[in-house]
This record gives sequence, C-alpha cells and structure tokens, in this order.
Amino acid sequence: MNVISHIYHQKFKQRLMDAREFKDTIYNELADVSRALANPHRLEIIELLAQGPSSVEYVANEAAISVASASHHLQLLKNARLVSIEKRGKYRYYSLASQQVFHVWKSMRELGFTQNAEIEKLVKNFRRSYHDLEPITAEELRKRLKSGNALLIDVRPGEEYKAGHISAALSMPEHELSKRLNELSKSKEIIAYCRGPLCTMADKAVALLRRNGFQAVKLDIGYPEWEMERL
Repeated sequence: MNVISHIYHQKFKQRLMDAREFKDTIYNELADVSRALANPHRLEIIELLAQGPSSVEYVANEAAISVASASHHLQLLKNARLVSIEKRGKYRYYSLASQQVFHVWKSMRELGFTQNAEIEKLVKNFRRSYHDLEPITAEELRKRLKSGNALLIDVRPGEEYKAGHISAALSMPEHELSKRLNELSKSKEIIAYCRGPLCTMADKAVALLRRNGFQAVKLDIGYPEWEMERL
C-alpha cells in the first residue's frame, strides 16, 4: 500500500468510527428517554402533568406516593428533558416539556392496549364493577351536546379544571359530586370526563349518578386528548 492509499484508508476508517460514535451517542440518548418512561409512577405523573402544571406536593397526593418519591421521579423526568420547572414565588411547578411528551405517552398507552390483551381486560373488568356502559367518543359527545339534551361535567379536581378544560364542561369534582346532585337535571343525560381512559374518577361519577336516577355515561378520552384533537 502506497502512502496516499494508506492516508485515504486511515481517513475512511476514521469516518466509519465517527459514524459509529454518532449512532451510539444517539441511541444512548434515546435509551435515557426510554428509561425515564419505564416506571409506573412516572407514567402516571406524565398523565397528571398533562392536565396542567403541578407542585411536587400535588403530584405526591394525586399519585399516592411520598413527597420525596414524587420529587425523585420528577427529577428523573427533568433529567431526561421530559419535564420543565417554573418557579412561582417560593414554590416550584412542574410541567411537561412539550406536548410531544404527551403524544409519546399516549402512543405507548395505545400500543399497550393493542399488544397486551391483559390491559384491556383489566380496564373492562374495572369498569364493569362500577357500570356496564361503554364510554362515548368525542364525536358522539359533540352530537349530544349540540342536541341540547346532554350536560358535560368535568370530575377532575378543581385545580386541573382551572388549568384547562373542555369549554362546555361544568366543574363538578368527583369528591364533591354526591353533595351537588341537586344542581343537575334528570331530564338531561350527564356525560362525565376526567384525565383520560385510565382515570377512574369518571367511572365512579357515572356509577354514583346512575344509582341516583340520572342518565349518565363516560367520555372515552380526557381533557388532554380533547385538546390534541382540537389542535
């Protein structure tokens, strides 16, 4: 091999090494994102933050974990650039870094439903323990609201309603519902929604309403999915 050929060969090898290094770096970065998502608490936290900015204390309370554990999970999500922090006075509020984070989470959820029959079975069995009705779609919701014979209620906590909600919805948190039934009319169908398909608040609300003589059904998506469809 002459000198020119040797130099060319070395440069070619260097380019191959650079390409390998590039791919390894990219896949490692992507793996960091995957590892951040590979935890049940963090998946629930992402669904929660999709409703709006939340403090670590709120996240801990809603996810039924300690404040220290919530802080740890939020930090891991932040390190993976999935969550951002905003300071409001002496408090820190966590938000999803972008709507794309929720898109990825939603895709993971849909993949799980499609590929894992056990997940769908668990959801259906849980729903049947409260009521035997299939939830309605966003398209059907629009039709029923347009008819004027339906009322939409948001049964998430008031903080989440204030952060964002479906425009036609009345805020009626699930834990307040039993004391506010007199505000609802039995001449209208009540449609309840919460955080999404895996949220149980709307199922509980529908069961309570039906036990008290109301026509009630659950919306099959939550506020974040509604916003995604609207956009």
